[in-house]
Amino acid sequence: MSEDHRSTETGTSTEAPEGVGAPPGARSPGRGPAPRTATATTRAATATTRAATATTRAATAKTPRTAPAQGSRRLKQRVAVIIPAKDEARRIAATVRAAKAIPHVDLVLVVDDGSEDSTQHVAREAGAVVVRHSHNRGKAAAMETGAAVVAMRDTADRPQRLLLFVDGDLGETAVNTAPLVAPVLDGVADVAIALLPPQPGAGGRGIVVGAARRAIQSMTGWTPTQPLSGMRCLTREAFEAATPLAHGWGVETGMTIDLLRKGYVAIEVPCDLRHRASGSDLKSQLHRAAQYRDVQLAVNARRVRAVAGALSGRRDR
Repeated sequence: MSEDHRSTETGTSTEAPEGVGAPPGARSPGRGPAPRTATATTRAATATTRAATATTRAATAKTPRTAPAQGSRRLKQRVAVIIPAKDEARRIAATVRAAKAIPHVDLVLVVDDGSEDSTQHVAREAGAVVVRHSHNRGKAAAMETGAAVVAMRDTADRPQRLLLFVDGDLGETAVNTAPLVAPVLDGVADVAIALLPPQPGAGGRGIVVGAARRAIQSMTGWTPTQPLSGMRCLTREAFEAATPLAHGWGVETGMTIDLLRKGYVAIEVPCDLRHRASGSDLKSQLHRAAQYRDVQLAVNARRVRAVAGALSGRRDR
C-alpha cells in the first residue's frame, strides 16, 4: 500500500492511487450533528428490520460469527459506511450526517471518484473521512478503494467492521439504511439489500431491472425484487468473496450472482429511501442503455466462468 493511501483522521482527505482495491486476505471518527428526523426515523427503521428478520429466520449466514471467549467482554460490532460519490456536492453533507446517526456506525468514508465539484470538501466538513480518485474510475473501483481503507482501520483485537454501502444522493434518508445492519449483525444473512419504495419522477420501464432479475434467478435460483439496488450491508468475508467486482453499472448484479453461487445468503429489506431518480429524457435513456450494457457484460462474464468451471471439473475427474 503506497504512502499516499494511508488512512487519515476524520476531517482529512487523501488521494487513492491506481489499482487500489480490497487487499486479498484483508481483515475485517468523530460524529457531527444528526439530522432532526434521525431518532424517529431510526426507530421506525429498527421496527422494519425486526419484521424483516423474523421472516428470514430459516436462513443462516455463511460468514462465521466469532463468539467471545468465556468470561471475556463482548466487543461491540462496528459498521463502516462507504459512500462512493461523484459530483454530489449538493447532497453529500446531508448524506454523511444521516449516515453518522445509524446505530453501530463509527466510520463514514466518502470515496470521491474524480468529482469536478467540491464533493470532497463538503463531505470532509460534514465529518466524513475522504479519499479521492484523481479521475473517474467507476463505482466498482470506488467501492474497492473504500473497503481497502476500512480494512486498514480494522484492528486484530476487534471484529472486522461490517460494510454498509450507501449512495451519495440519499440525503437525510440515508439514516433509513439502518434496517440493513441487523440481519447481517445477527447472522441471518451475509448481505442485506435495500428495497426502495417507488421514486417520484422515475421514468424507467423496468427493462434493465427485469434483465438483471432474470439473470440472477437463472444462475442462482433466487429472484430478487430490486436487483440493481446499491444500498447493501455485508460482511468483510462476503465482500472479498465478490471481488474483483463487475465493472460499471453491473456491479450489483455481478456481486449478487457471485455471492449466491458461493453459498452466501442474501435478503432484501424494505428501507424508506429517496434518491435522484432517472427520468424519461434523452440523458436518462442513455443512462439506462449503459446500465443494460454493463449488466449484460457482468452476467455474460459469469456465465462463461461457470461453463469454464464445469468443463474444468469434468477434465479433473
